[in-house]
Amino acid sequence: KIMNYSATLRAITLICSCVIFLASCDSVLTEETSSAGETLSEISSSSATIDAQIKSRVESAIASADDLPAGFTVEVDEGMVLIEGSVVCEGCGGLRTPGRVGSIQQSLGAIVRAVPGVMSVEFSLNYRD
Repeated sequence: KIMNYSATLRAITLICSCVIFLASCDSVLTEETSSAGETLSEISSSSATIDAQIKSRVESAIASADDLPAGFTVEVDEGMVLIEGSVVCEGCGGLRTPGRVGSIQQSLGAIVRAVPGVMSVEFSLNYRD
């Protein structure tokens, strides 16, 4: 009976320890979820600010590129960039970049993709005057 009592006591102690451990884990997980929820709402509220920063960087990069015509419009939504405008440029070599090594769209895409924060690039371009 003494061995049985001792084993039973150890089993009860182990079960109680597990219950206490799991209860403490649950409160920690609830706190982390709560703080993560706050972080997500902070991120979504600041996504407009981040998109505005990306837009400014993209516009600056396009404006400083010598092989691109002017007049592109830039829209940014959650890091996804939409470029609209015409790629026809007589001073740039028609639809080709100077030296005719690539298309204006290729150059434009490479410049925009190199901007930090850009997740993807889509184009809505005119190929006529």
